[in-house]
Amino acid sequence: LILIIFPLFKGNTALHDCAESGSLEIMKLLLQYGAKMEKDGYGMTPLLSASVTGHTNIVDFLTQHPQTSKIERIDALELLGATFVDKKRDLLGAMKYWKKAMDMRYSETNVLTKPEPQELIMAYDYAKEVTSGEELEALIADPDEMRMQALLIRERILGPSHPDTSYYIRYRGAVYADSGNFERCINLWKYALDMQQNNLDPLSPMTASSLLSFAELFSFMLQDRTKGVLGTSVSFNDLIGILSKSVFEIDRAMKQVQTPPDLIQLSKALSIILHLICLLEKVKCSSEQEYLKRQTIYRFLKLNSRGKTGFSPLHLAVDKDTTSVGRYPVCKFPSLQVTAMLLECGADFNARDFEDNSPLHIAARNNHPEIMNLLIKAGAHFDTTNSHKQTACDLLDEKEMGKNLIQPINHTTLQCLAASAIVKHQLVYKGQIPEKLEAFILLHR
Repeated sequence: LILIIFPLFKGNTALHDCAESGSLEIMKLLLQYGAKMEKDGYGMTPLLSASVTGHTNIVDFLTQHPQTSKIERIDALELLGATFVDKKRDLLGAMKYWKKAMDMRYSETNVLTKPEPQELIMAYDYAKEVTSGEELEALIADPDEMRMQALLIRERILGPSHPDTSYYIRYRGAVYADSGNFERCINLWKYALDMQQNNLDPLSPMTASSLLSFAELFSFMLQDRTKGVLGTSVSFNDLIGILSKSVFEIDRAMKQVQTPPDLIQLSKALSIILHLICLLEKVKCSSEQEYLKRQTIYRFLKLNSRGKTGFSPLHLAVDKDTTSVGRYPVCKFPSLQVTAMLLECGADFNARDFEDNSPLHIAARNNHPEIMNLLIKAGAHFDTTNSHKQTACDLLDEKEMGKNLIQPINHTTLQCLAASAIVKHQLVYKGQIPEKLEAFILLHR
């Protein structure tokens, strides 16, 4: 019973746990011993927790408890109705609880009207919460309107920072996508993403999940069979909008000086961005749109963000592991198109990971000579070494296809041979030659 007094680290008390599990008898015992209705870290009382999880026995009991105020009872009943819509898929059950809440709101004494919204939300199709019994009764003829009511109620009661708020917005969007209504899905998901970026920490797994869902949806929509059957297409504006929000997420993380970004989450976000760039390359755009795309990618590269192995975006673009970003296929990597776009937008072809591998090393390891030629043409040096003293050529030893298409002699200059000789014989050069040449020699160490 010590948890009656001392809440758990995340803010839950024993009453919250009972409410979330539906343990009514234990809850009664706790209350008998003096447990209080405290709020958790999200401002949730045990009663609201029961409404979110759909335990009607707890809600019925706590709405009659003397510790519960009238407005708390109304909120709990309305929230329970939203749970019946989205979690239990029981519209009649939702109507029952919403009617009960409506009657309680407008009882003869102490009338509690719903707050007027500051603005109607486009993602909710400009729906407005019902405020009378007549409007409530009319909902039963429009299931879609009921679903929007559930989203409105949940956002008003739980607030935008509660994970359930954005979760069910995304869920409703996914249902629309399954029925082929991609426009409604995209609008809802954009609204949820804005909510997450305004309320969650940078690189939150929930935000990353939203960004990945967009990439997977756009990939599905771009498939020819989808366009042929459903007549849908991905707009440039939708894609560039999500790419910009993804770059903004990286920017938020990089600006947290006191809290360095989680490298695993950062790697995932970087990979998602590369998939979005890959999808953008499949969409026709005007010259103005092309400029905006390159400007966004340039801004992304200027953040100089690195993943868990020190991979830059260019490293990721030439690595096959970037393909596996989620459960569903989006784009295949290594990607020649994405690599070319990154190079055109100023990606550093001499960037090194934690083992001093350049993108050329990774392209060689992935047996992609066409990308290697592209990197070499951009200025990458074929004979630079990593921390294991390996050149890209060394990584091609057992890859005959690569060796037949990449001939080291064609890409080795006299400068490279001289730099390698200086390193090999450990000649003293620092302070004896220009700094630019010192950097060049270091590439061959």
